[in-house]
This record gives sequence, C-alpha cells and structure tokens, in this order.
Amino acid sequence: MDSGWAKAGALVGAALLGGVVAVGLGQTVDSGSTTTVVREIQNGTTEPAAFPASAGKKISDIYEAAKHGVVQVTSTSVVSNNFFGAQEQQAQGSGFVIDKDGHVVTNYHVVEGAKKVQVSFSDEEQIDATVVGTDPSTDIAVLKIQGAMSRSFTPLTLGDSNQVKVGDAVVAIGNPFGLERTVTAGIVSALQRQIQAPNGFQIDEVIQTDAAINHGNSGGPLLNANGDVIGVNAQIETESGGNVGIGFAIPIDTVKDVAGQLIKEGKVEHAYLGIEMATINSDLADNFRVPVDQGVLIQRVRDGSPAAKAGLKGGTTQVVLAGTTYWLGGDVITKVDGQTVETSDQLASVVTTKQPGDSLELEVHRGQETLHVTVELGRQPSTPVG
Repeated sequence: MDSGWAKAGALVGAALLGGVVAVGLGQTVDSGSTTTVVREIQNGTTEPAAFPASAGKKISDIYEAAKHGVVQVTSTSVVSNNFFGAQEQQAQGSGFVIDKDGHVVTNYHVVEGAKKVQVSFSDEEQIDATVVGTDPSTDIAVLKIQGAMSRSFTPLTLGDSNQVKVGDAVVAIGNPFGLERTVTAGIVSALQRQIQAPNGFQIDEVIQTDAAINHGNSGGPLLNANGDVIGVNAQIETESGGNVGIGFAIPIDTVKDVAGQLIKEGKVEHAYLGIEMATINSDLADNFRVPVDQGVLIQRVRDGSPAAKAGLKGGTTQVVLAGTTYWLGGDVITKVDGQTVETSDQLASVVTTKQPGDSLELEVHRGQETLHVTVELGRQPSTPVG
C-alpha cells in the first residue's frame, strides 16, 4: 500500500497538529525497575460498569476470559555507547497471545531497536521472547515466547473489523504506566481514520475509540462486546499527553494479514502506487475548476514511483480552502479496475488488497481528456521518498 498520501485532516504520530499531538503509546522506563511517566494523566473518564444486556457480555466477563492472554512487553535497547559505557533504555507496552504456539502481537514501536524482549503474564516473572518479524508500515510486530512448548496459552479470539460500527461497545486491556492488565471501556467513536506509522507512511481504516488508553497500552487488544479482538491499540491524540478520550486502534483484519505474513515469511511486502492525493468534495468542485465533481485528485507524484512511470501527473497550482492546502491541476482518478472511486480512502483500500507486481487499471481525467492508464504497482520503500 502506498501510505505516503497526504490527506486533509490526517493524524500524524508525534507531530504537532493545531496544539494536539497524536502519540504512540509505548512507555519508556530506565534500566532499573523505576517507571518514568512520559506524560501524566490530567483528564479522567467515567467508565461504564457493564454494557447493556443486548450488546453482549458484561465487561467483567470479557475481562475474565481475556486477561490470561494479555501480556506486558518489555524491550531493552542501547541508546548510547560513550565514555561512560553502554546506556540501556527499556520500553514497556502490551501484547496478546494469538495462538497455542506462543505467538504474541504487539506494536512495532514497542520493540523497535530492541536487543532483548521479554513478556510477562500477571504475577509471573518475565519470560524471554524472540522477535519473529516487524512491519513499521502498520506498526505491528509478532513475538514468540521462548519455551512455548512447555506452556499452556490462552489465545484471544480475533474478530472481524469490517463488522465494526460506530457506537459499538468496546473494552481495552493493557498495562498503562506499568499497571498490569488494566481494563477500560467505551465505544467506537469513528471509523476510517488515518494515523502515521513509525516509518512515515499512513495506516488506513483505523478505529477511533473513547475507551481510556495511555502510555503502556501500546500493542494491547481492543475487544468488542462479545470479547473478540477488533483492533490493536496504538496511539492517542492529546494535548496533555494523557487520555482525553481519543484513541486509535489498528484494525484486526489488517493485523491478521500482517501477522500471518510475519509468521510465515518474517517480513511483509506492501504494494506501492506513489501518489499524494485528496478527495474531491463539493466545496472544492464548486470553488475551483476541476475536471469532475467526484473523484481522487492527484496532488503529487513521487519521483521514480509506479505512478510516475505510468505517466500520471500531479498538481501545479497551490490553493487554500477552509484552511486546507490543495495542489490543483493534476490528474483525477474516477475508476479503478472498472469500479468507481469517490474518495482517497477507497483508492487506498484497493491498493492495500494488492501485491507488488499487480496492475491497476485507472480511469483518469486530465483537463478535458479521459484517459485509461495501466499502473504496475511496486514494492513500498522503507520510508516515503521523492
């Protein structure tokens, strides 16, 4: 997937957005046992004691069924090696068991650069784990608990994030600020959000929730009212650094695909188109001359990308509308493989389903012309370039 697209209103990890910061939820601690709170909670939330009976299980039942499959993840890395010797730093997050073989899903940013990774179940000592594989583009990592054959695991049931609806009841379980297996509850606040991955690409179709999540919740499960995992908690948007009711979870359908590839191949390859784009809305169509009323505006074509090789054109004229900057004059995509696309999210979803080497048939409007362009998708680079 080409996640290097610019999108109006997209959230970015660890970057200032109008005084609001979207931050990853890993928690940094020193090499001893003392926890360093990165940012303190300033806004509390009131949690429901139970979901309505019609919505599924009680919160306590969900917690009891899932808690034995949730782990605390501690990764140790070397942050400097100077005159005083190697200085170590630990990051803490959460994770959960996905199979009887002892595979654990967590966030990439929790184990990034780690020379040693350990997991711990509640009231148990830490167990060494190996990193099976990581995918910075989706902020997902898979671990395997050492000595797994001698242990009995409680894998969590993985749900279907395509069935998630705004307003659905959800539960988050994790280790905020090192507090083991903390449960919070809320609802799905929105769908189809975007957040920035650690390597600078965008993660699409992210679930927004008001369930309280904080530093240390990274990699923990977001569960629905039936107790099925629908996402992996990854980021919060906040001014204070603590929970203000806006959290983001990577959808479990994305996680299942990525984790499966990591376990099988040790790596993930994403298809790459190489454009920055924006959805053409009624305001844009009414205020500026664009070829069509609906479609996906190509704002920029990345150098050397499949889009560039196919001859697609980016914008040349900068305009500002309702505080958002657009580059006009570029191609407008209205169909992909014969199917109408009206939003950049729709185009992103199509690319996500493809593999490097697959082709896209695009209907493109360039001025008064309608063109049909074939693009052979490439392999996503490690970071957005060009």
